[in-house]
Amino acid sequence: MHRGHRWVGRVLVYSPLWKVQHIMHHVDHQSLREVVVGQIRSMIIEGELAQGTRLVEGQLAEALGVSRNPVREAIRSLEATGLVDVVPRKGAYVCVIDHDEFHQIQDLILLIEGYAAEIAAEVRTDEDLERLSECITNGRSESTAGNYVSASRWHQDFHVALENAAGNPFLSKILSPLRHRTDLVFSIVVDRRGKFTWEEHEAIYEAVKAQDAEGSKKLVCEHITNALNAFGTSGS
Repeated sequence: MHRGHRWVGRVLVYSPLWKVQHIMHHVDHQSLREVVVGQIRSMIIEGELAQGTRLVEGQLAEALGVSRNPVREAIRSLEATGLVDVVPRKGAYVCVIDHDEFHQIQDLILLIEGYAAEIAAEVRTDEDLERLSECITNGRSESTAGNYVSASRWHQDFHVALENAAGNPFLSKILSPLRHRTDLVFSIVVDRRGKFTWEEHEAIYEAVKAQDAEGSKKLVCEHITNALNAFGTSGS
């Protein structure tokens, strides 16, 4: 058993206080809730908390060395991302990926994000380019360091920044709920594809910067398709 792990029921999870204290020492601007969110999210992404697993507040609190309150708040935050499903009168569970549902949602994301990239290339501002570049730089750095929770956030931020660059506020309203349903999938893909994900983002950025509308659309669609194919062959 690796350092910092313990069994909770039949699930091997992170233990502990030493882990939370380590993070709090180095990331002192984060609240305890944010730290616990990151820990539980990592456990889900890495498969330590399998799809369909019930999330018992008391067990998780004991395993992480914290009280139940930040665990409860973390579960609520993760529900908003689509990683956790809360069933009335039954409790919270790690979401289960429905492959048919995922493919249906992916078809819509391909159409809408492709359109967003096309428009963004035509109307983007220097501020938009700075934000896209920031996401790539930080995301690549976090991936290299093995901080995949943070890297997946930068991945999502890049796509949100691309939508914002298109200047149409309705795009995010349409895509946000769809992305919540696929967050687990893309988090897994960011973890496993590593540098390839950021190379694709870099290519998209360069096309948008060059105001190549058709190229931007093509590259975004290829990026999303590659992610779908990676997930389909991952065994998840």
